[in-house]
Amino acid sequence: MSKVEESVEVDVPVRTASNQWTQFESFPHFMEGVERIDQLTPTVTHWVTKLGGVDREFDARITEQIPDGRVAWTTVDGEVKQAGVVTFHHLADNKSKVMLQLDYDPEGFAENVGDKLGFVKRQITGDLKRFKEFIEERGSETGSWRGEA
Repeated sequence: MSKVEESVEVDVPVRTASNQWTQFESFPHFMEGVERIDQLTPTVTHWVTKLGGVDREFDARITEQIPDGRVAWTTVDGEVKQAGVVTFHHLADNKSKVMLQLDYDPEGFAENVGDKLGFVKRQITGDLKRFKEFIEERGSETGSWRGEA
């Protein structure tokens, strides 16, 4: 298993950042390589991705969700093996820190080489930067799910 930890500061309240992160169907707007995410149930999502010319599909289950605090997940079916957590930290009234930790299992020669070259870390850094731009440009979330998993 490989591990990546990254964070970004966003100029929105914790509640806004957390609410937006629960809108999985908006992820293609800021996550490079994510083609589509379908919300199957309140706690299960189906992902369609294309990274480095490789198409993958998988299901992920939200294992923990605390509004304005954290969202944790693990894959449960498909071609990708990963687990992660994103946490939200209050810095000021209109400033938050979003921290992402991801454990993943690269498959095959190409993914292992990409892992060693830091491809996933750069991908996550870029995705968090695009999340920052997405949420700050909007100034508000596209929706929310305030339930707990």
